[in-house]
Amino acid sequence: MKSTRTVQKILANYEGTTPGVKANLNRILMTGKLGGTGKVIILPVDQGFEHGPARSFAPNPPAYDPHYHYQLAIDAGLNAYAAPLGMLEAGADTFAGQIPTILKVNSANSLIPKEAPKTQAITACVDDALRLGCAAIGFTVYPGSSAALDMFSDIAAMREEAEAKGLATVIWSYPRGEALDKDGETAADIASYAAQIAALLGAHVIKVKLSTDHLSLPEAKKVYESEKIDLSTQAARVADVMRSAFNGRRIVVFSGGSKKGTDSVYDDARAIRDGGGNGSIIGRNTFQRERGDALEMLGKLVEIYKGKA
Repeated sequence: MKSTRTVQKILANYEGTTPGVKANLNRILMTGKLGGTGKVIILPVDQGFEHGPARSFAPNPPAYDPHYHYQLAIDAGLNAYAAPLGMLEAGADTFAGQIPTILKVNSANSLIPKEAPKTQAITACVDDALRLGCAAIGFTVYPGSSAALDMFSDIAAMREEAEAKGLATVIWSYPRGEALDKDGETAADIASYAAQIAALLGAHVIKVKLSTDHLSLPEAKKVYESEKIDLSTQAARVADVMRSAFNGRRIVVFSGGSKKGTDSVYDDARAIRDGGGNGSIIGRNTFQRERGDALEMLGKLVEIYKGKA
């Protein structure tokens, strides 16, 4: 597969990474309508595990079928498709080689008691990803949870194995747990902290949520205020996250969250673009819409990331 100067410049930031991992990052960065631009859109479909089938797929019943998501990602010209083991296995042969895939190797669910520490079970392994022809593994950590240190240890070991076998690692870094209230989960200082943690854990691609202008940690708030760090716009907050991702030396994608209006989705993408982010990892805002509407939205997002909208 060819590579552009833009992509080669991004890959040069991964100085300790094996050629196999760089080849798989190149696959992701060079695939689809944004291929070669350094921008990416990834379709993640782990919501059936996280939220349950009806909440995830009933708004658009064809989405109950795993093949639907493969085909949506391919037809929309996306960079990659991410899902848990069962969903990837359900279409791995039919769609082999047609789009880079990311195996989500840990998951939680909505049936766990709310009082339990926020964590996820390991539900797949690196060899599963190799068997299915994946470009990367995906792993969620919950900074703020009392179980976070165990999650960090788990991904450290799994990332080491993935690196040795040539697979990239994507870390979903979602602040959540006993140390944080609801505002803290999306606070600007916490979001940047989460990105830094993922980078330090060795993530090749970091997934975080867009943040608000709220500051959660008192000591961090003092620094943000004394150093006059701009958090006034969503683009400025994206830029702060990128600084925390080794000053932009790591690929960072931002999640789309729950379904919302199209204008809000487009505004988020413009903020990610203008703040220097690498793109979107957007699930419910696409697959919960009728297929034609989803393709139209994804086409518009491509145009935004190309600077044409």
